[in-house]
Amino acid sequence: MLQDRHLDKSVPIPLYFQLKKLVSEEIDNGTYPPDSMIPTEKELSQLFDISRTTVRQAITELVQEERLYRIKSKGTFVCYPKIRQDFMTTLIPFNEDMIHAGKVPSTEVLALRVVRPPEDVAEQLGIAHDGKAIYLYRKRCADGVPVVRVETYLPYELCKFIMDHDFNHESLYQVLSMNEATHITNITRICEARAANTEDANVLDTKRGKPIQYFLSMGFNRQGRQIEYSVARYRGDQNSFKIHASL
Repeated sequence: MLQDRHLDKSVPIPLYFQLKKLVSEEIDNGTYPPDSMIPTEKELSQLFDISRTTVRQAITELVQEERLYRIKSKGTFVCYPKIRQDFMTTLIPFNEDMIHAGKVPSTEVLALRVVRPPEDVAEQLGIAHDGKAIYLYRKRCADGVPVVRVETYLPYELCKFIMDHDFNHESLYQVLSMNEATHITNITRICEARAANTEDANVLDTKRGKPIQYFLSMGFNRQGRQIEYSVARYRGDQNSFKIHASL
């Protein structure tokens, strides 16, 4: 607990930096879990016998680094640690990506059925006006915490073999790769910032209006035929994405 810690005023290390380090350590060791409130500026000032300006500088830097967040008139709280993913640049399955991040992945299939797709989806997937698509809706979690909900459309005639698989435990991309015609070898992704809607709030255990990272993914086979149309909505407080670029 911070009450058991102290600052060393005899060394040339700035006091705000020492306090910032102490708060970070208490977050890392679980003394202050995600969404818990840390002591107020006044309390920290009195506890360590330092100015509130010094305290504010330490807390502000932790907010900027997304270790803490402030709620006006309520206090300062601990952020959920963000999961850094390679989703933007690779075809690594979700489960593998989470394991690399040190998390325990899980998936819940919310729907798997044959549907008449929306017109724009049918056009993208080359499905006739009266054609059918497979609709797969999943909630995906890390360490039991909802991370993303994904709605996927696939052309039924090409992909109907997947209906016999259990996507609570199997990877969609790995199942699709069993058939050369449906093996996805490249993907185009479009990313946007959105506000959480009612469905996001219900499925992802967040609140309406909270930030959502929206991804539209279009997956193609080796011949350039589009196989996948997916919309993924990630909790903005749970995820960050790495992008590689070179000149």
